[in-house]
Amino acid sequence: MIRPVVAVALAFLAFLSVSPAAAASAELPRVRLETSAGTIVIELETKRAPITAGNFLAYVEGKKFDGTTFYRAARNKAAPEYGLVQGGINHRVVGALLPIAHESTSQTGLLHVDGTVSMARNAPGTAMGDFFITIGKSSYLDAREGNVGYAAFGKVVEGMDVVRKILASPTHPGGRSEATIGQSIVDPIRIIRARREE
Repeated sequence: MIRPVVAVALAFLAFLSVSPAAAASAELPRVRLETSAGTIVIELETKRAPITAGNFLAYVEGKKFDGTTFYRAARNKAAPEYGLVQGGINHRVVGALLPIAHESTSQTGLLHVDGTVSMARNAPGTAMGDFFITIGKSSYLDAREGNVGYAAFGKVVEGMDVVRKILASPTHPGGRSEATIGQSIVDPIRIIRARREE
């Protein structure tokens, strides 16, 4: 039988053994996206990208993602297993929140790697309720000289198999613009609900 004093000491040592990175990660909020293709869990960088992550949480807490879709699968032409999938309000302004200030990767230090969640936008400062998830390293989306890039704000911690399934979805040959030709998903993947994990 372990004496109370020894038990307390062991618990304290276990606490000290938790790395600072793991402790910080445990404090970050997570959002569960239940989709028609499976569940995706996203961890939000509310400390490093407070504006962008806060905006995403506002859409979640307002249930504004419920009933929306993943509607875009942008596959890399040379390596179609890599690319990005895009979802959210699909540019609908009715009921959307106001656009947010742009937090570039040079400000936040968050880079576009495999499983990064980032905001879709037109010009910087126009992001609202559309987001994308990268599959594979996507450094071309990071800020660089002459280009502010996109605002990364989180990462997928569960469900990358679902994200890859969405990327492989059949797409239409056409598109909204020259940049998105062949990227619109034929049967968009429904986001049934998005909820913050407790």
